Amino acid sequence: MMNRICRLYIIMTLWMLSSCDAQKGSNWKSPTGYNLNAPNKWIMPQELDEISGIAFYPGEEPGVYDNDNGANPVIYAEQDEEGRVYRLRKTNKASSTKFGKPGDYEDIAINKEYIVMLRSDGVLFTFPFSETRNDKTETTKEWKGLLPPGEYESLAADKDGNLVVICKNCPIDNQEKEVSAYLLKQDNAGNLSVARTFKINISAVPLTSIHKEIKFHPSCIAQHPGTHEWFLISSVNKVLIILDEHWKVKTYYALNPSLFKQPEGLAFDTKGNMYISNERDHIGNANILEFIYKL
Repeated sequence: MMNRICRLYIIMTLWMLSSCDAQKGSNWKSPTGYNLNAPNKWIMPQELDEISGIAFYPGEEPGVYDNDNGANPVIYAEQDEEGRVYRLRKTNKASSTKFGKPGDYEDIAINKEYIVMLRSDGVLFTFPFSETRNDKTETTKEWKGLLPPGEYESLAADKDGNLVVICKNCPIDNQEKEVSAYLLKQDNAGNLSVARTFKINISAVPLTSIHKEIKFHPSCIAQHPGTHEWFLISSVNKVLIILDEHWKVKTYYALNPSLFKQPEGLAFDTKGNMYISNERDHIGNANILEFIYKL
């Protein structure tokens, strides 16, 4: 009896391992110009185990590019526990600037020479980009009441110098079909105001979820610098959605859960290379996956 149990255990273990290997080696579909199966990987330092949003400063970001070995630009990141902005390259340790109290910070954007931070409750924070070289900034502005009650994780700058915020979980949304979005104006002094509110209809996207109720919960967004399409990721749904400039769904791609363990941040450099950050899980480090843009 014991031998039969042992043999069954061995068979089940081998089957699970082979299933995992098959999943890792399978050819998941990719957007035009990218191969989602073959990223370059940046392993994050321990202080970025909870990495969420990532962003580039355009004047600093070209770095050293190589179509085979990837890029080495400066990338700005935050994690969802400390009020700090981190600055790092692939080959360097991270330095950071303290901008606020500890909190659940979910995304970062760089726009009009300002760092913009999004907290999960919809409160925004701004301070001059020039102060990212300091250990601490004393000029942070806090923006309450711009967004309605809800949970927020997605913030990005668009090509016209505006900011876009997408709601992750808002009472006003039917999240099986749509989510709320907000276009924010930012003046040259860093002041923010809401210009318009709109809905993103995702009813054409077949959703999956680890939860009983299947709802769409976007976790990060960025605009492609060449096509101006919007790339929107939901970590819990393991899906990448591509929308046109008018926020209409064009296509979507399932994400390999063995590679995209917890994708919480998304950014493009000016050459169109795509970067996706993943928080640490119980068996691996946090990372940034870099996908070289090849047409």
